Amino acid sequence: MPKLAFASRSAFLAAIVLVAGCSMNPMGTHAPTFGAKLTGGAEVPANASPGTGSFEARLNKDTSVLKWKVSYAGLTGPVTAAHLHGPAAPGSNAGPVVPFTGPLSSPFTGEATLTAAQVADLMAGKWYVNLHTAAHPGGEIRGQVNANN
Repeated sequence: MPKLAFASRSAFLAAIVLVAGCSMNPMGTHAPTFGAKLTGGAEVPANASPGTGSFEARLNKDTSVLKWKVSYAGLTGPVTAAHLHGPAAPGSNAGPVVPFTGPLSSPFTGEATLTAAQVADLMAGKWYVNLHTAAHPGGEIRGQVNANN
């Protein structure tokens, strides 16, 4: 009887470990996601651009690598430059902290390794995305980056 009880307990514990392991997110809490909606009204000062856009990103907190996707439509012309700016609260301006490189036609993706200070500013909601065009060299559409989770 004791052998059977031991075997049953062992099988029960093994099942718990297996179920717990299967239900865990492999990225765990080390990959928060971020998003932003980009509009001309969010620019400082605001403009009447018909353009809109979105920013989606994931931060690997183990490596500090931020990966993003930017999509947009309806701008007055081609994007001439695009960046993450900060640190800045909504309604404030700041300089670029991460430039978006490569082709900037929608949608585009990229990644960058952030410093500890940059991660802290990003997590605190102090960054914004800005897409620039010839008609709006200071920025045509913008959106404050916020954590999704």
